[in-house]
Amino acid sequence: MQNAIGLIETKGLIGLIEATDAMAKAANVQIVKRVDIGGGLTTTVVSGDVGSVRAAVEAGAQAASQVGELAGSHVIPRPAEGLAEAFF
Repeated sequence: MQNAIGLIETKGLIGLIEATDAMAKAANVQIVKRVDIGGGLTTTVVSGDVGSVRAAVEAGAQAASQVGELAGSHVIPRPAEGLAEAFF
């Protein structure tokens, strides 16, 4: 398990693609999964060390806001054992 999980949620796919690209370029993170929530909401999950995930989520949130609608972003440092496996 990595040290942190980062999430970016957007309304629409264009903003999410832009956010995911920005996250991958901004820091050394692994793209874990894309989750379709419904109602036009989609989330990208990344993992890595806490500092990298924070930097990636910040960059991704800014990028999503510029081209689409950012619904939310969050970093979970040191997630509980089994959290990632339960959801992703």
